[in-house]
Amino acid sequence: MGKRKEESISKPGSHKRQRQECTDEHSDESNEEDSQSSPDSNFSLLSTVGEVGIIESIQLKNFMCHSMLGPFQFGSNLNFVVGNNGSGKSSILTALIVGLGGKATATNRGSSLKMFVRDGETSADISITLRNQGRDAFKPEVYGSSIIVNQHINLDGSRSYKLKSKSGTLISSKKEELIGILDHFNIQVDNPVSVLTQEMSKHFLQSKNEGDKYKFFMKATQLEQMKEDYSSIMKTKQNTCIQIEQGVERLQELKRFYCERKERYKSIGFVNDMRNHLEDLKHKMAWAVVGEMEKEIQPIKEGIRAEEGNTEKYVQKLEECQVKVNEAEEKYKAIQDKLVTISEEAQALHPQCISLKADVQARRKALNEAEALCNRLKTELKRLGKDDEQLRKRIEELKSSMIFSSANQVSEPEKLERQRKITHLREQLKAFHDEEIMIGQQVDQFQQAIYKCKEEHARLRREDCDVKQALDAKQKQLRELKDSKTNTLKRFGPHVPAFLEAVERAYRQGHFKCKPVGPLGAFIHPKDAELTLAVESCLKSLVQAFCCDNHSDERALQLLMSKYYPHGFRPQIIVNKFQNKVYDVRHRGVYHPEFPSVLTALEIDDPVVANCLIDVRGIETVLLIKSSRKAREVMQLNRPPKNCREAFTAEGDQVFERRYYSSDYLRPKFLSQDVEAEISHLEKEIENKKAQLTASQQHLCSIENEIRQNEDHLHGHRRHQKDFQIKIRTTNAEIADLENMEEHQSVDICTLEDEAQENKGKMESVKKEMQQQSKKMEELKNTLQVAEKNFEEMKEKIHQVEEIAGPIKDELNQADSEVENSKRRLQHYEEKQKEHLACIKRHKELLTAKEKELEEKIAQARQIYSERIEVSRTVKSLDAEMNRLRERINSENDRHGNREEIVQEFHDAKERYEDANSKVKNLKKFIRLLEEIMTQRFKIYRQFLRFSLERKTELPLMM
Repeated sequence: MGKRKEESISKPGSHKRQRQECTDEHSDESNEEDSQSSPDSNFSLLSTVGEVGIIESIQLKNFMCHSMLGPFQFGSNLNFVVGNNGSGKSSILTALIVGLGGKATATNRGSSLKMFVRDGETSADISITLRNQGRDAFKPEVYGSSIIVNQHINLDGSRSYKLKSKSGTLISSKKEELIGILDHFNIQVDNPVSVLTQEMSKHFLQSKNEGDKYKFFMKATQLEQMKEDYSSIMKTKQNTCIQIEQGVERLQELKRFYCERKERYKSIGFVNDMRNHLEDLKHKMAWAVVGEMEKEIQPIKEGIRAEEGNTEKYVQKLEECQVKVNEAEEKYKAIQDKLVTISEEAQALHPQCISLKADVQARRKALNEAEALCNRLKTELKRLGKDDEQLRKRIEELKSSMIFSSANQVSEPEKLERQRKITHLREQLKAFHDEEIMIGQQVDQFQQAIYKCKEEHARLRREDCDVKQALDAKQKQLRELKDSKTNTLKRFGPHVPAFLEAVERAYRQGHFKCKPVGPLGAFIHPKDAELTLAVESCLKSLVQAFCCDNHSDERALQLLMSKYYPHGFRPQIIVNKFQNKVYDVRHRGVYHPEFPSVLTALEIDDPVVANCLIDVRGIETVLLIKSSRKAREVMQLNRPPKNCREAFTAEGDQVFERRYYSSDYLRPKFLSQDVEAEISHLEKEIENKKAQLTASQQHLCSIENEIRQNEDHLHGHRRHQKDFQIKIRTTNAEIADLENMEEHQSVDICTLEDEAQENKGKMESVKKEMQQQSKKMEELKNTLQVAEKNFEEMKEKIHQVEEIAGPIKDELNQADSEVENSKRRLQHYEEKQKEHLACIKRHKELLTAKEKELEEKIAQARQIYSERIEVSRTVKSLDAEMNRLRERINSENDRHGNREEIVQEFHDAKERYEDANSKVKNLKKFIRLLEEIMTQRFKIYRQFLRFSLERKTELPLMM
């Protein structure tokens, strides 16, 4: 036996084959015995063997003390599981009970499922395969020929199921499905007859208590289960009886409620007359609406006919405007041709002017060269005079030394002393030369330092001047901002309020046909404060501009401006026909779902200002995008939105499709809404400018001090340089004297006299050359004066031509303005014509819609009442009467309740009463039937129990 067990552990395949053979032999023997005893039972056994409910295999993982056990393949009939203690026999039986849904206590191996998880592991798995073949198979179309039951047990005692088909497909994970399978196969894991554990078998065999055996018998024959089921049914019956009693009480309440609603339902019959009258009024109302709509359509038709008659007027206006545009363009072309002629004349004079300028420069250069040469000759003459004086002194010294030397002969020691002095003087001369070179280098360094400091000083002076101008501008702006706290118009200039008062007076006196509007910035307000700088960058000088209705008003306004505005600082005047309605620019304006246009980002008080900005700046086509990165994405990385020409960022940068211009402004000047913040910011900027100016002036003072110090050093070094030059000349003279004393006999006085005579000749020639050069300088001065005179005359000619061209340019600008105004007027009338035609189209569409609506109203009226009713009353009077009727009906409803609600409550109460009555009757019928069935079954149960007890007492007697 032990040897066979070892083989079963080491060679599971061979063990399975031997076991299958044993079970087959045993099954043959049992079949033979059964065939001898009962041929019919043999047939049924053969027909059901190996079909359904048979355990085909089992596999355990981390179950009890086994990390992996199985899989074990079982035969179709009797199977024996053998092995040593601890090899897993009991584990397989326990796994069968637990894996098929049994409780942990049913195994007698533990009180909780978590006790079956192997120590050191977090979970255990059981896999059982059940055969599912034959006519009694459980859902064979779903599971196939086998059902795989997988159970996963967690360490906390919880478990989960997975029911799979033979192919491994997950079918269900519900325990109810497993219970259905076990009931279908009649597998009872908690029945000791089906599954007898080792503990239960020991208890059954060793127990001598008849009570325990009787309990075992009751459980094995399922009599105990029948008893529990019977007790459960009786308890359910008691609960049902209680429910019936409660239902009867509820039924009485429902009956009472039903009777009350029935009485109310009978009491509302007299309201029907008013409802019928209300229906008649509804019929009249329907046809009254049709009549009034027909009356509404008639004025629309007449209006369309009138508008179509006015179309010819717009055509005539367009023709007149086109003629004016052509005349203005011809005038502009004539003035332009005249200006081109004058410009060509001025252009022709320019080369002559350039030539004369070059001649003046050349003659001035020649004069400067002559002056330089004359100065050099003067210097040469001075040098020759000095040489002549030195030669003369030298000759006299030689003559006196010869007289002295003839009287006194020089001794040898004196000669040696002179030689020593000459050597010492030469060494001193060399040292003096070195010092002079070093001082010369230092002089050059000081000169370069002074030059650099002067350049830095000039640059700082320019910067200082710029800072002063900026500071003055900021202080002026600050004063204007502080003044604007009391009068916002002063933000556009301190003289603007007075100027606007003068415009008002002139308008009252009749100098203007229409009062000019401006400055335009006073009429516009950004909706988003962060876009203020972007709006100012877009509009620029238009913020200060004025708008006039006609050119006569423009001339009157220019004359008035000359009294209040300095020349060159007058704001722009725009001539644009005043209108009381803003242009409709939906067809040519830009639209973006995220970013606004300038037009939509502004609140504009006057339509004249809005139309002016649309005509002059095209604000309906300009987008405002806060982020520069987003602006580049919208305008440059992608195709710009339709009708969009440009965009501005919150920093004031201008963005085109292929260009990007940074803004010169850092903060808004005219349109800012937070004046206090602007004043605070300007005060900070002024403080910064003052600090910058102070630092710049300190730096200037330090540079001036440095220049003075360097100049002092330079003058000192130049004095030292002159001293060394004098020392060098003195030393050279001493050396020459000592050398001459030693060699006075060898000096030829005649040679020196000849040299002096030659020097005088040179001086005479230099004097003559100086006289010639002076004459040449006079000639060059005269020719330079003539050339400068010619150049000035040419410049005056060009200036005269430019003065002539100035008014012509003004005329050209005026003509250009007239062309633009004519074109705008033409465009205005074209848009008016478009609006007129669009208006006719809208009226026709409205007429079509009204006629369609009329048809619908007629159709609705026919649905309400098929025959047309001629109604003399108005819709309003009918509606008032209908409202009065409704109020009376509602008051009756309030007194008696709403009719529909009463009817609905009556039907609901009736339905609930009948439904409850039916349920109570059915429950009573069910209880009577249940009592009959239970009485009969209880009798059978008592008979079966008595029969079982009699058999139990007979068995010992037979034994």
